[in-house]
Amino acid sequence: MSMQIQSLKGKVVLVTGAGSGLGEATASAFADAGCMVACIDLNREAIERVSHSLEERDARSIALPCDVSDASSVLATVNATVQQLGRLDIVVNGAAIDHTLSVEEMSVEQWDQVINVNLRGPFLFAKAAWPYMKQQQAGHIINIASTAALRSWGNASAYHASKRGLIGFGQGLGVEGRQYGICVTTMIPGGMNTHFFDRFADQGIPMPDPKNLQSPATVAASIVFAAQVPAESNIQEMLLTPSTETSWP
Repeated sequence: MSMQIQSLKGKVVLVTGAGSGLGEATASAFADAGCMVACIDLNREAIERVSHSLEERDARSIALPCDVSDASSVLATVNATVQQLGRLDIVVNGAAIDHTLSVEEMSVEQWDQVINVNLRGPFLFAKAAWPYMKQQQAGHIINIASTAALRSWGNASAYHASKRGLIGFGQGLGVEGRQYGICVTTMIPGGMNTHFFDRFADQGIPMPDPKNLQSPATVAASIVFAAQVPAESNIQEMLLTPSTETSWP
């Protein structure tokens, strides 16, 4: 007996952080699965580029600039997605930032920025999307955490706090969503070959070896798979690391 995956054709997916890296790969993967995609990012030029590339492949897509930490902006973005694309089926909370600093060196403003983007943002998008998903008795919220939620290193305390909080948020949100047919998945990827590590070079921090990083396309495909699992089941958390990631047991 084989699993009958859900078709995503015609579904509307909202992806934050879609202007680059994993967010861009995720937007592309959902477009390939037949979805309409709302590309969300603070960088207007980047999401317009991504959205245009999806439309060139015959996928319907819109680009909506948004500060994911701003409640009114998030609500307006979710409402605009529904108005322009007709519904909202899947939200992927992928926008994230980090400041690679010790607690002593990190400013209060930098701490707040990491928490606001990485943890407050997913809460705001879930809250804004919830009434639409509740009304249609179906929906899927996918939060992108990190192996930083499960292990620790120096100069990343805010990032660790935000990603560990995201796992707890997803667990609680999933319980709330069950009665409405709303699924919640937390993706926990290990190191990816994106521009996330570019700041290391500017700070004199050793760059990770690219051979120990995984392609964001692989993680994006796994995110899409989580959305395709039959409705009677739900992948609540998925840990996906490079096979050569030496810092993981």
